[in-house]
Amino acid sequence: MILIADSGSTKTNWCLADKSAEPVFECQTSGINPFYQDSGTIYELLQKEFTLEFTKPDSLFFYGAGCSNDDAKDIVYKPLKRFFNPVSLSVESDLMAAARSLCQHNEGIACIMGTGSNSCYFNGQEITFHVPSLGYILGDEGSGADIGRRLVADILKNQLPLPVCERFFQKFDNSREQILEHVYKNPFPNRFLARYTPWVAENISEPSLRKLVKAGFNKFFLRNISQYHQAKNLPVHFVGSIAYYFRGILMESATENGFQTGIVNRSPMEGLIRYHMLF
Repeated sequence: MILIADSGSTKTNWCLADKSAEPVFECQTSGINPFYQDSGTIYELLQKEFTLEFTKPDSLFFYGAGCSNDDAKDIVYKPLKRFFNPVSLSVESDLMAAARSLCQHNEGIACIMGTGSNSCYFNGQEITFHVPSLGYILGDEGSGADIGRRLVADILKNQLPLPVCERFFQKFDNSREQILEHVYKNPFPNRFLARYTPWVAENISEPSLRKLVKAGFNKFFLRNISQYHQAKNLPVHFVGSIAYYFRGILMESATENGFQTGIVNRSPMEGLIRYHMLF
């Protein structure tokens, strides 16, 4: 049995699979990110939220946001080893999860577009070039946090049509002060901002909201994908809820910026199971 975890800033999807490459058990916990959590906090989260019951897995492959260097990987490695005690344990970045899931063993441009956004050039074996994401304040263009941040800022500064602003406050019982407290004082402000994107999707026929989403995608292609010289001749693949639910606008933006959209999946899990079980 192998256990695969795909962790973003908002949630972690866990899947136990056997040699048939079929999921045996699946569950979900809160996101695990060593940038925001220490080893003790992660272990307590696993104790509280992990619901699958099974003997220790032969292999555990953990892919997570923030797991981009050895120190960060070690923060996650220790509680995973303590909690699951697998025969073998690997901790890699969520970007590697996207690359392996989307490209398998082929060359391509792999992108994440969920709560955050990221991208890389994958040569079929490893990531050889990566434009840094820089997070939701300095980067994460086109992500859920980016869309939510610009949405809230535009509403609070009266930059969107009045009916849109009224509809927003009818849906969300948040005052300006409450929003600012969540963003500047509470933990995980990126998660808080991204929570508004389902509402944007529900109201995407509103021209001002469609324009807001497309502007984020245009910036993603301009500030990230345009730096990969291979991207003009390779498909640009995407994984993540924002890419999936706004894929029509995403593909439109890609075409207008001179790129070819490849696979657009909501989750990398199916591709990761195939990658680890069939090769």
